[in-house]
Amino acid sequence: MSEDPSSSAGDNGRTPAAHFGRRNVAPDEKTRLVRGVFDSVAVRYDLMNDLMSMGVHRLWKAELVRRLKPAARDRIVDIGGGTGDIAFRLMAAGAAHVSICDINTEMLETGRGRGLDRGLVRGPDWVCGNAEMLPFSDSSADVYVTAFCLRNVARLSDALLEARRVLRPGGRFFCLEFSHVAVPALGAIYDRYSFSVLPWLGEAVARDRDAYLYLAESIRRFPDQKAFAAMIETAGLQGAKYQNLSGGIAAIHWARRV
Repeated sequence: MSEDPSSSAGDNGRTPAAHFGRRNVAPDEKTRLVRGVFDSVAVRYDLMNDLMSMGVHRLWKAELVRRLKPAARDRIVDIGGGTGDIAFRLMAAGAAHVSICDINTEMLETGRGRGLDRGLVRGPDWVCGNAEMLPFSDSSADVYVTAFCLRNVARLSDALLEARRVLRPGGRFFCLEFSHVAVPALGAIYDRYSFSVLPWLGEAVARDRDAYLYLAESIRRFPDQKAFAAMIETAGLQGAKYQNLSGGIAAIHWARRV
């Protein structure tokens, strides 16, 4: 079982630490470093997703939206959704009230520009905020959705508690995140791809090799499917389940607040 990235100890055994790639850093330092990573790649972020996954991330996101089944009445918070990719899909599927919350202003600016390019006069709300301290009222959301964000937070347990706090009773939680490969033969190929091809693409396209080396390392640090489901339930969200995608390269987790 993978450890909770928000609860490991620092080098002195006393100061709580977070993982930034293979390094242990203070939680606030991880927040700063992650902000820098995504500020650096914001403009090319969605292009890099296409290149890295050979377009498969689009199928994963389509499955997330299909499982979520947004309704016009739902008040949805999209956490870490700065470029708007998930929010635009939700709105196309019928959602009318979506608030995007992201800690990275560069990602939000990129997403806002893409919304204007799509002619979205009444698009999603764009909010700068931290997943660990969400700027939303208690019990104010029907749906909490996040994609490829929680792996990057400094205190994962705090972020899950915030998800429960902002959801109304009966509200639904959804998380699409890179996970742990469930097919051993695929795992070996995926490891080689992650630590050789991804950093090369990062250098060639986004001009930031280290950002995509961090991506590969952060995936390995995230809890596996069962461990993450247990964390979701510990935070007070019940009935946690998951669906593996592409052999476990990614997974959708979902649960309810009761």
